[in-house]
Amino acid sequence: MQDQANTRLSVYLRLSAMMFFQYMMFAVWWVPMAAYLVNLGVSRAMTAVILSSTALGSLASPLGGMLADRYFKGQHVLFVSNLVMAVMLLLAAYTSHPLGLFVILLVAMLFYMPTGALVSSIAMTHSPSEMFARIRVWGTIGWIMAGSFSLVSVSWLGQDFDGTRLPFFFGSALALLTAMINLTLPDTPPRAKGQQATLLDVMGFRSLVMLKDRNFRVFLLLFFFSTIPFSMYWFYFSEYLQSTGYRLITVTMSVGQITEIFILLLVPMAIRRYGLRSTMLVGLVALVVRYLAFYLAGEQAALPWVMTGVAVHGVIFGFLHLGAQIYTDKKAPAALKAQAQGLTFFVSLGLGMLAGNFFSGWVIRLFSQEASHGLVYQWDLIWGLMTLISLVVLVGFVMLFRNEEYQPIE
Repeated sequence: MQDQANTRLSVYLRLSAMMFFQYMMFAVWWVPMAAYLVNLGVSRAMTAVILSSTALGSLASPLGGMLADRYFKGQHVLFVSNLVMAVMLLLAAYTSHPLGLFVILLVAMLFYMPTGALVSSIAMTHSPSEMFARIRVWGTIGWIMAGSFSLVSVSWLGQDFDGTRLPFFFGSALALLTAMINLTLPDTPPRAKGQQATLLDVMGFRSLVMLKDRNFRVFLLLFFFSTIPFSMYWFYFSEYLQSTGYRLITVTMSVGQITEIFILLLVPMAIRRYGLRSTMLVGLVALVVRYLAFYLAGEQAALPWVMTGVAVHGVIFGFLHLGAQIYTDKKAPAALKAQAQGLTFFVSLGLGMLAGNFFSGWVIRLFSQEASHGLVYQWDLIWGLMTLISLVVLVGFVMLFRNEEYQPIE
């Protein structure tokens, strides 16, 4: 009995470390990315292209899931992905040409973005889905701790961190460390190894068979549209903070991850008591609250409203995005668990974020103009539009997504 307890603890600690470093090494350079591109003098159109690298990388999520489902051990796919990430981020640190930076980050994201679905699949393979939140919360803690590099750089080293190339160096070192940690993970062999592969399997889209389920189709469609307003925060919020005089951008945005720690731990209880539909509904309500708060913050970015909008990030991610991952796991057949997670990431963080990035970039161009001292933004109109879109998605979810018994799709 004691040996079993020690084994469970060992697995929990290794999976938690996997989550911690997987998210830390991304957050340390991604959060201040938009501000860095502004400082480089990158055009608005090229900024949208460079920031789209994450969404384009998410398009490879089903392929990453297929490799882990059919051909290679999950921890080995993760190891190679993070090793490539370390090399690419180091190259990005020495690249200031916009096109070169885009190519490097695109390669990095083609390897990194599928790991979001992969770490979820590995964690759920070695623990019940109801325990997933207790493991996933360490990814949030890692994201928060990424902000400490900004504090150390400014307070101890006397160097600006946000808006410089320094985050790339930290990200590269963390990616290398993460790759080494991946080799210590519990063994996760491919569940469908040896099964005949079709073109759909090779492309990682065998999980498309899940679309025959009406509720799953509605879920994916609404999840796609929810990521369009979500992308404005994801891609351009650091630009908003910089344009209104904030300096510690990474630290400010980390407040959302602090609330996320507590929210993630509440998610299993919320699902048990109220069900997955109600849990995801709360996340969509929080999405509306975020952009309403930013609208009320106004052109001067009033701190109480800004922090309100940032703080509800934990509710959005925990109740909506984590709820979506758990819903996908419950609906997916055993042999398609990793691919199903990849499909959800493909639709949301891939197609949704790609569309949202270019749409958000277009909205900012529409509601901003050049002046002698730089761009002048109409942030009240930008945030007002995002509030309206979020509200439409919320109403669509209430009307179209049904409550159900969450059995795997056959």
